[in-house]
Amino acid sequence: MSSETPEKSYTKDNKQQDADFAQAFKELQKGESTAAALEKHLTELESKIEELLAKADEEKRSLAQDSTSPDGSEKSNPS
Repeated sequence: MSSETPEKSYTKDNKQQDADFAQAFKELQKGESTAAALEKHLTELESKIEELLAKADEEKRSLAQDSTSPDGSEKSNPS
């Protein structure tokens, strides 16, 4: 039979639970920090993609205008 009283055992269990809770909280904070960094990175990527798409669209319009004469007819492309 154990020489520990129920109070000592209870206190030991509580300390372990507190340590487990503290560790879980640290891991949660680390996860939140990682998630925030990933979200920031994804937002930056999204902005760059939007810039590239806008630039591509602008170039497409420019090429379309260059291939059309002022009267609306297509210019011939000499080969």
